Amino acid sequence: MKKQANAARRDFHTLGALILIFAALWIAQSAGALSYTARSMLIPVCCWCLMAISLNLTVGILGELSLGHAGFMSVGAFAGVSVCQLLRVWLGWSDLPALLLSLVAAALAAALVGLLIGLPVLRLRGDYLAIVTLAFGQIIMSVLGNLYFGLSDGSPVFSLIRPISYGESKVEIIRGPTGMTNLPKLTTFPLAFVVLLLCLIVIFNLIRSRTGRAIMALRDNRIAAESIGINVTANKLLVFSLSAAMAGMAGVLYTFNQGTVTASKFDYNQSIMVLVFVVLGGLGSMRGSLIAAALLTILSTLLNEFSSYRMLIYALVLIAVMLLTNNEAAKRRLASLIPRRKAVPLGERGKGGKENG
Repeated sequence: MKKQANAARRDFHTLGALILIFAALWIAQSAGALSYTARSMLIPVCCWCLMAISLNLTVGILGELSLGHAGFMSVGAFAGVSVCQLLRVWLGWSDLPALLLSLVAAALAAALVGLLIGLPVLRLRGDYLAIVTLAFGQIIMSVLGNLYFGLSDGSPVFSLIRPISYGESKVEIIRGPTGMTNLPKLTTFPLAFVVLLLCLIVIFNLIRSRTGRAIMALRDNRIAAESIGINVTANKLLVFSLSAAMAGMAGVLYTFNQGTVTASKFDYNQSIMVLVFVVLGGLGSMRGSLIAAALLTILSTLLNEFSSYRMLIYALVLIAVMLLTNNEAAKRRLASLIPRRKAVPLGERGKGGKENG
């Protein structure tokens, strides 16, 4: 009970710190105290933090390595943006209701794809699971890269492989390899933060619940967990689908912030980047994933000025941080460089006080 209370207290502190950071940034943004670069990083940081905690749910809590997480982000982006544009253009909805419904549609679409992929894939373990999820991520990217969708003469039409022959009244939403362009920038910083906060609350409650304890038992010892009646397939599919749904919502927020996006944006490199956030922050640590995702996203943006050496500097920073966080000797050596005040015995304190007096 004491351990659970401490965990709940840490989760509460994490949520409280996030709310305080948001309030400070929102006040600074409203007052015009943030630069254009700082304002442009607010929404992407929220999106990549959401991607990091959603993948940590699969890798850290469930204990399964997935290398196709960007594929779920792309499914959510394309499905959610299509729904939002249909509601806005075809049915005349206003921006906010259409965007909120598109988040729900993106979560459902990504969760469904995660469920369909998880049914055969989660029977595998270890390197085999990682390779198959990587393959599925590439398949999703290829399919979406050849998808055409829009409105022709007032009716929705879509096609794979070949472009659509539109009528007189046409609205193109997905243009195959060109992706989605000229999208309105509907995502706001408060909305992105609220979605991140709600997903974090769902994860914290899941971890502390009976289902969460069963999932972590599967991670620690599958045979022992299965022997006491824990349903392996159901719990794995729950985590995989929930993780995919959160990635889908991140895809919608990210796309409506960028204004234009292609399927090739969500490639293998994006999945590896999110995995780096998770590993660097610590497997199973949502707070660590948030910090790592935020810092590395900011670092990547700031390094755009050094276009020729950007990836070199980024890689060196990653290597240095990984060495420091995973090497106890390096931690002790670094701690020894920090000057510490020498403790004065209690008896000597009184003497010093008399002398000074």
